[in-house]
Amino acid sequence: MSQRIVIDPITRIEGHLRVEVEVEDGKVKDAWSSGTMVRGLEQIVKGRDPRDIWAFTGRACGVCTTVHSLASVRAVEDAVGITIPPNAELVRNLMFCTQYIHDHVVHFYHLHALDWVDVVSLLKADPNETSRIASSISRYPKSSPNYFADVQARIKRFVESRQLGIFANGYWGHPAYKLPPEINLIAVAHYLEALEWQKEIVKVHAIFGGKNPHPNYLVGGMACPINTNEVNALNAERLAHVGELLKNARAFVEQVYWPDVLAVAPYYLDWAGIGGGLSNYMAFGDLPENGYADVGRFKFPRGIILDRNLNEVHEVDGKDEDQIKEYIKHSWYSYKGGDEEGLSPWKGETELNFTGPEPPFDNLNIDGKYSWVKTPRWRGKAMEVGPLSRMLVGYASGRTEFQDIVNDTLGKLNAPVGALFSTLGRTAARAMETVLTCDWADQFYHQLITNIKNGDERMANTDKWEPETWPEEAYGVGMTEAPRGALAHWIVIKNRKTENYQLVVPSTWNSSPRDPQGQRSSYESSLLGTPVYDADQPLEIIRTIHSFDPCMACAVHLYDEKGKHVHQLETF
Repeated sequence: MSQRIVIDPITRIEGHLRVEVEVEDGKVKDAWSSGTMVRGLEQIVKGRDPRDIWAFTGRACGVCTTVHSLASVRAVEDAVGITIPPNAELVRNLMFCTQYIHDHVVHFYHLHALDWVDVVSLLKADPNETSRIASSISRYPKSSPNYFADVQARIKRFVESRQLGIFANGYWGHPAYKLPPEINLIAVAHYLEALEWQKEIVKVHAIFGGKNPHPNYLVGGMACPINTNEVNALNAERLAHVGELLKNARAFVEQVYWPDVLAVAPYYLDWAGIGGGLSNYMAFGDLPENGYADVGRFKFPRGIILDRNLNEVHEVDGKDEDQIKEYIKHSWYSYKGGDEEGLSPWKGETELNFTGPEPPFDNLNIDGKYSWVKTPRWRGKAMEVGPLSRMLVGYASGRTEFQDIVNDTLGKLNAPVGALFSTLGRTAARAMETVLTCDWADQFYHQLITNIKNGDERMANTDKWEPETWPEEAYGVGMTEAPRGALAHWIVIKNRKTENYQLVVPSTWNSSPRDPQGQRSSYESSLLGTPVYDADQPLEIIRTIHSFDPCMACAVHLYDEKGKHVHQLETF
């Protein structure tokens, strides 16, 4: 006998996501993912000066901040032929790395850890044994018995008051939790530590971009002038502060985040065989070392893996209109050419067509339209994007730093490479790339300092910044890797204004509904076969969905409770 489980909303994500699954004999037989909000950034930016679009698209999300602005300025630069100075590229790279370090740590502790960590269980922990374990896996200074006893006492007061606060509504005691009380206590202690830590690392964005979230960008470079003696510029004091912030962030990753992942993973090795989903992986790559045009010198390589074949990496080209197309067969949109058609983003349309059901939903209309998320495909194939895809492409590309950390991690867990294709592998990949990103941030920082010492203070190229120098019609694409995966913005400029603009974001690839051929995307595919112990506490489903770190606000680009238009934005 089958049973339909509806989880709406999925919490501990950005945006609004509904998941429905059909469970039979204790396992997921089928699944449907629905993005239940819509905005329409593509419509908002039409007719505007292309140099201003980054400020609008950057607001697609406050969690994966900076990445949409970066994709936007790159799209314009690609369209009109602007090459930015090396220092601007280095600053963009540092902001990129900062975003990854911040986002991945926050995701693990505050969005995903409670899928693995039983908060109430820590009340049974022995603080002395907890201290011993913590000291054996890390040199982090806050590891004394008194420290862990204090954390335990704080949580005990929450429990006794029956007001768990930030830990309320958890499935505590669920049999899918397997950690001993002491590991649970370590993880919750570091959950609280990360709340404080994350406020510091984002200061890098404020120094380079003026604020966080939504730091400032500039078509042609960056808007932060370098002058080591000027109080209102990137001076020696501010640059030194960036170095200190990166150093402290790296210490937290190496002494807290990474050891905690390695401590938790051995208790959940069965999840190395659950949640794999699709067998195709795509990464657009980023972190250029020799200018954005030199794709071969990206720290994160660009490429596609098909059928989990790690012996071959296929090329992906955002400018090839035959490669990436978006479909709307099961999405609340209309195309002039019909629902079966796929459109290249340069020809993309954003015409809303909500067909119900009216909220609150009984069940999704799985045979019709059931999501505000479009369905992108690469040459007709569904792709998983995100940290796992990036690590796999790096590994398959023969990059030694990827292969070393992957092989070392798998060796510590006594697991084969195939274990990566899973919910656990997705979570481990995010941590592994954070370690790599800390190394790269250090390299970029020292290169920036070296350039400045050698007299290079250029931060912007304004040769083609004025629209009068542009062609009458131009096409551009800006590709990057958001923390959640492959991200690209496509722009069509006509008469020096934005004629068309489309965003295809990571959670569009991962969370989208089926395509016209009935192929599932990542979320729906990954849930197949997932064990469900208790339909009223579907922890296992949440565990796999959270491993993707959903960002639905990015994926659906003013809605009211009926999905209707709210108002027209007149000014920014």
